[in-house]
Formats: sequence, C-alpha cells, structure tokens
Amino acid sequence: MRKLHSDRRPAASGNARSLVIFLHGYGADGADLLGLADPLAPHMPDTVFVAPNAPERSAANPMGYQWFPIPWLDGSSEQAAQEGMERAIEDLNGFLDATLEDEGISAENTIIFGFSQGTMMALHVVPRRPPAVAGIVGFSGRLLAPERLEAEVVSKPPVLLVHGDQDEMVPPQSLNEAGRALDAAGFNVFAHVMRGTGHGIAPDGLSVALQFMREQLYD
Repeated sequence: MRKLHSDRRPAASGNARSLVIFLHGYGADGADLLGLADPLAPHMPDTVFVAPNAPERSAANPMGYQWFPIPWLDGSSEQAAQEGMERAIEDLNGFLDATLEDEGISAENTIIFGFSQGTMMALHVVPRRPPAVAGIVGFSGRLLAPERLEAEVVSKPPVLLVHGDQDEMVPPQSLNEAGRALDAAGFNVFAHVMRGTGHGIAPDGLSVALQFMREQLYD
C-alpha cells in the first residue's frame, strides 16, 4: 500500500467537528480541489478540509496525478487500468483509515467529495467501507462496475451527483446511469445538472453541494 501525500485546511472556527476529504480528477492534484475550502469554509466553520494526491504521476500530464490509468487518454491497456484501480482502492482505504484516526473525527461526520476520476473512486470505495460516512458528493464522474454494487455494498451514505450538461470528458448521462444503480441498491440519491457547464464545477453546483453537506453534517 502506498502512502498518499495530502494537504489540509484546519477548521476556521478552531473547533474541528467534521471533515471533508476531496478526491481530485485525472491529471490534477489535491491542491486543485483544496482551493474549494476558501468559499466553503465560511459556511462550514467547524470543518477540516483534506485533499490527497492520487498515488501515481499521470501518464498524460506528468505534473499531475492519477488514481489509475485511463486507456483512451493515455494509451494504457485495460489490464493496466484494472490493476491500477485495484492498487488505488487499497491506497485510498488506507488513507481514509489513517486520516479519520489522525483527525479524531468519525466517519459519520465525514463527507467524501470527488471530481471526475475522484468521483469514480469515491463511488466505488466508500460504499464498500463500514461505517457509513455522512455523505458522498460526486461531480462529473461515473459509477464503475454498477452491476457489482448491490452485491458488494456495505454502507449506504446519502449521495449527491452533480454533472454539467455540456461535459465533453465524461458523458452527462453518466449521472443518470449512476443514479439508477445507486437507487436500485438502496441509496438515497440526490442530483443536480449544471446547465451550460462542461467538465468542471460551476457556482450553482458548488452551492447545491454546500447545502447537501451542511444538511448531512449539521442537521
């Protein structure tokens, strides 16, 4: 298991009661999403924000990182992608275990917030972990191996799926596909479509995510 490097923003109030863990997309790094702590922290003052780098340098962008190879982007094989994902699952589970322990914050007070490939990791890993986290926020991603979810699920946190209707990287219909599989497996699923948005996080999507996170953590 590889140890993931991460950056951290402490709770603005100085009283850490909840945790948001960001999982970045292919070719990016933890800092790419940790910047979201700036607009979120004033509304989530008791929340610590943590963002790890994925375990491998990106084959397509050596300045960034990847959770696993993506054949149609970097020319890797399907076998390499599968093996890379299996290793990344182990790495992420280890990181989540260590971070929850280090922060002294329970899973039930933790949100996992993914973007693109980070959403793929969140939707695959988190439902297969006990106990349930407070919620999963998934932007611009998809659910991997949906046919396996119902048989392998261990916990069922509420899930918010957000996607741009002009996404050129991950098809917008991925939201509906993930939502159907999660709903069939017994998850409480919420969704928001960012109109006129490509592969990114628009202000309306972030606002919906903030409301969802506050409801799961503070209500």
